[in-house]
Amino acid sequence: MKSKYTELIDRNCPLPEYPRPQLRRDNYKCLNGEWECCFTSASAGAPSKFDRKILVPFSPESELSGVGRSLAPNELLWYRRKFTVEQPYANGNTLLHFGAVDQTADVYVNGKLATTHVGGYTPFSCNITGFLISGENELVVRVRDITDTGWQSRGKQRLKRGGIWYTPQSGIWQTVWLECVPSLYVTSLRIIPDLDDGSVSVTVHTNRTSDVSISACGKTVSARSSDTAVLKLDSFGEWSPESPTLYDLSVQAGEDCVTSYFGMRKFEVRPDSSGVNRLFLNNRPYFHTGVLDQGYYSDGMLTPPCDKAIVDDILLMKSMGFNTLRKHIKMEPLRWYYYCDRLGMLVWQDMINGGESYKPLTVTAPCFAEGLRIGDHKYSLFGRENADGRRQYYVELYELLTNLINCVSIAMWVPFNEGWGQFDAESVVRYIRDIDKTRTIDHASGWHDQYIGNTKSLHVYFRPYKFRRDKLNRAVMLTEFGGYSLRIDGHCFCKKTFGYKEFEDNEALLRNFVKLYEEQIIPAKAKGLCASIYTQLSDVEDEVNGFVTYDRAVVKLNPDDVALINSKLRD
Repeated sequence: MKSKYTELIDRNCPLPEYPRPQLRRDNYKCLNGEWECCFTSASAGAPSKFDRKILVPFSPESELSGVGRSLAPNELLWYRRKFTVEQPYANGNTLLHFGAVDQTADVYVNGKLATTHVGGYTPFSCNITGFLISGENELVVRVRDITDTGWQSRGKQRLKRGGIWYTPQSGIWQTVWLECVPSLYVTSLRIIPDLDDGSVSVTVHTNRTSDVSISACGKTVSARSSDTAVLKLDSFGEWSPESPTLYDLSVQAGEDCVTSYFGMRKFEVRPDSSGVNRLFLNNRPYFHTGVLDQGYYSDGMLTPPCDKAIVDDILLMKSMGFNTLRKHIKMEPLRWYYYCDRLGMLVWQDMINGGESYKPLTVTAPCFAEGLRIGDHKYSLFGRENADGRRQYYVELYELLTNLINCVSIAMWVPFNEGWGQFDAESVVRYIRDIDKTRTIDHASGWHDQYIGNTKSLHVYFRPYKFRRDKLNRAVMLTEFGGYSLRIDGHCFCKKTFGYKEFEDNEALLRNFVKLYEEQIIPAKAKGLCASIYTQLSDVEDEVNGFVTYDRAVVKLNPDDVALINSKLRD
């Protein structure tokens, strides 16, 4: 299904922009474009013939890939392309990066295994210097994706799609790229702003111990790699959705120079003047009025067709008065977060769900039986009996956290949603806290609250929402609600539609949307509600409950009408 952006794509090199704005180099070679591919049985060896063309980085199931074929759990998908390297450094290294490959990827360079990665939503890279030859090189990627037939993370994908579950997709779905770096190079940064102290702490990691210099706001400090340096700022502007002030930062390690950026902001939960725990931004109560954002596109599926598609979604939500996007069960390309940082949009980041088959008692019944709660140490009820699956969850959680930790806009980590593969939430929260103490955590979005942390999360769809103070005095958040639906003929994925409450026309949709907020959400804010996340930004396959159609062609409500409602949540 085409989108309004389909014809904007450069088929020679889709999504050509530098993929990692949070750690940027000038040296970059994009490998997006036309690759060869073929499908084989899961037991087959390397093919001698690649009989199809595929447009990377679009999954074969997507329209933009040019393939239009699914990868079955008992199959392999093989990719191949040629490339050359022009190494500008004496004794330099060549790094190969993948934004994401779903689910398991084996990467071969000139016939030799360079790396293997498990997890379909997180970036990975490898140093391929030792595998290269002069002249033309060959890159082959072998992919296996079993979707929901095992415990692997898969998000909203199901082999039997329908309703809230979507068409499975596979393979390379984010940018593939090369970087040439010197023999000494920066591997990662950790940037921590301290709003109250007026300083920023920076830790630079390199491939071997070295001296580094860090520059920002007209100041330069020196440190050893892996040690933390502190830059005291003479003056600064705060970052917020209303004023997304960013500051450039550069790091030098030997010949290697990387750039990044940061914003001065502070997230916390604390009592307001009435003693009610609320979400605070920059030492002031700040209501998160947000939208559930699944990050699906009609032509690219999980892959945004172009940067303009990303920016337009964010700007549309800002024009409607929203200040928060809950990135639902997906890790986006890093440029998506960059645009949220730059344009000013808070982000709640979900972890990707996995686990074996889910039980209706666990994932569906709580939607209708208010207060139903199950302890998440009962692994069999949550599809989490497999110890390997639980261990892999932590591996992918670490990858998600460490790749996104410097994104200024991320305000909330959401490790579990509606009991989908939930387990040991208390331990998971401790793990997240050990890595990042600067953000809040919604430990169990929707239901199966484990009575921990400083936030309480609720999903309400089939009944009116009535605010109740939390018995533990935690900040109360309505993290999914609404889902009001309107089918726009000519812009739907299929004839079958899904939504939580359906309407016949735009006027009825607006009238009921306004009523929902004025009778339930706005009064609840005055009593202590500190966040509301409406479902959802766009239609997705059967779901027609978006503010905009799946192809992004039709906006169903006038942004000014929605912004007027949101203005009442900001008073």
